[in-house]
Amino acid sequence: MSGFTNSNSLEQSRASGNADVVYVGYRRRGRTIVEKQPDQEQLTLDRSLELANHSPSGFSWGYAGSGPAQLALALLLDYTDDKDVALEEYMEFKTKVVSQLECTEPDGCWRLTGREIDAALRETVDEPVAPSVN
Repeated sequence: MSGFTNSNSLEQSRASGNADVVYVGYRRRGRTIVEKQPDQEQLTLDRSLELANHSPSGFSWGYAGSGPAQLALALLLDYTDDKDVALEEYMEFKTKVVSQLECTEPDGCWRLTGREIDAALRETVDEPVAPSVN
């Protein structure tokens, strides 16, 4: 991710996220569906499209295109409930996480936990912006 996010604001955003949440993605009848469990609440495009319009036709995953960019933004926006964090981090999150998602579970879906999202965000915030020169 960008490496520019203020770690204090990220910690505050994480407080609104639930590390026990699980996002599940699958395809049904040609549609991509992403649910937030345990309530099986469907993640929608609406909120993320207000911030950036990459894929008005829907989410996708498993490659680095516009559908995965929209999903990355929607996931971070939903999980952190922080527009600034979501906008600063979603492209790197797309590259490192969403592009790698595969429907390999026995039920034909992928799963992404809140703890995995936290780890991905923490990994990039802790990265130096540029190597130090001594």
